[in-house]
Amino acid sequence: MRIKRGNVSRNRHKKILKLAKSFVGARSRIFKVANTAVMKALKYAYRDRRTTKRNMRRLWIVRINAAVRERGMSYSRFVSACKKANIIVNRKMLADMAVRDPEAFTAVFEAASAAK
Repeated sequence: MRIKRGNVSRNRHKKILKLAKSFVGARSRIFKVANTAVMKALKYAYRDRRTTKRNMRRLWIVRINAAVRERGMSYSRFVSACKKANIIVNRKMLADMAVRDPEAFTAVFEAASAAK
């Protein structure tokens, strides 16, 4: 008795072609080409989820550094002063404060520099 596996491969193909839906040309229509494109895209997505975290942290540090230098201190001294003053605000929130609410950031800065 032979084993029929038409549904299995069809479902596998459909799954890949669904992932390749927005790709251009043969990459969205032909299974073999779509499969390699999807595998590469998934690999890039996995890698870049981590890269994005690194890039965002770098951006926050740059923003905090700019805001702190306007007030006459370096970033590293500010972070050290925050630790001494027991200010537990993460870089994301500090950067957001520096951009959107400079008064609140100044209050945090004053508290940190007082503890220094």
